[in-house]
Amino acid sequence: MTSEPDWVAVGRIARAHGVKGEVSVVPLSDVSSRFEAGARVFAGATESRPLTVSSSRPHSGRVLVVFDEVADREAAERLRGEYLFVPAASTPPLPDGEYWPHQLIGCQVVTEDGRPLGPIREILRTQANDVWVAAGPDGEVLIPALVDIVVSVDIGARGVVVRSVPGLTAP
Repeated sequence: MTSEPDWVAVGRIARAHGVKGEVSVVPLSDVSSRFEAGARVFAGATESRPLTVSSSRPHSGRVLVVFDEVADREAAERLRGEYLFVPAASTPPLPDGEYWPHQLIGCQVVTEDGRPLGPIREILRTQANDVWVAAGPDGEVLIPALVDIVVSVDIGARGVVVRSVPGLTAP
């Protein structure tokens, strides 16, 4: 079974902004403190390229960030397209019954009657609810993350049980 990842993506650097090393970041995290002054993120999923937030401010649905380690526009341009990560262990706990996407990715989904639907490969966020994408022996299955559909989630065992719903999980 797939284990939880060591790193979680919290943002992606879209481009340099201005001439003083500021970057425009597309946030991928609901944790508002990820880009506050003093916060530490990593360019790439290793500890080899740490970045410390000097300052940040919201801008057009993104966050403009200045990192201590990025001195000018040229250095900011070199970061274009980089994903920003934090250690998975730094994610705050959620209330019972709620899960971080990185906890669900890789969990094996089966129906109540034991039919495998495959591992969760992706989480789609919609206005109404999240949708879990599982890919298994019958192809891709879209599973609404609703209490009427999801029977149980066992993060420790990396398993999810869902109800068989005609047209949704039935072959």
